[in-house]
Amino acid sequence: MIDCKHEKRGKFITFEGCDGCGKSTQLALFDQYLTSEKIPHIFTREPGGGKISEAIRNLLLDGKNSEMTDECEALLYAAARVQHLHDRVEPALRAGQLVICDRYVDSSVAYQAGGRGLPETFVRQINAAALGNYLPDATVFIDLPPEEAFRRKHGADPSDRLEQAGLDFHRRVYAAYKKLAAEFPDRILSVDGRNTPEGIFQEIVSALRKKNCL
Repeated sequence: MIDCKHEKRGKFITFEGCDGCGKSTQLALFDQYLTSEKIPHIFTREPGGGKISEAIRNLLLDGKNSEMTDECEALLYAAARVQHLHDRVEPALRAGQLVICDRYVDSSVAYQAGGRGLPETFVRQINAAALGNYLPDATVFIDLPPEEAFRRKHGADPSDRLEQAGLDFHRRVYAAYKKLAAEFPDRILSVDGRNTPEGIFQEIVSALRKKNCL
């Protein structure tokens, strides 16, 4: 795990949750907070965060690519992640910046192992570089069941291949997230997604302060 106390190296915080849980809102609030506090930071996302990784993102999320196999999907996410770490995350950490990433390796475990049913050992093996060298200092999990999440966003996005996977798929994803949160309570900070946006934000900042990552 990256050392939060290292005075020269930056810190790495990831945000996770089911589609529609409110991550985008919280990331925007967090950006405003960090800017007001004059904390050097960058925001990035997965899949994405660079030219090659963004190209892979377009391939992965395109609703027209319905014939993509589960194994191909998992490998593409892992490939985008390795490139993203090289292009965006590692340089920022070396520069002493706070790196905030919208989704990371926990998403692969939740979506490809939990949702798709691929062996978790396979998903972890293809993400060995991320798990071994770039484990986040803290992961914020916005805990909101998929039924409530999709009700808030008025259904799944018809152009998003993963959102169109069906409610049972997203229920398995949610169950996998809950399992991860129970397995890694020191890293994964669960916040109640049913709270108001302001209440969720205050809970996130408080939890990250307690982790000495702000």
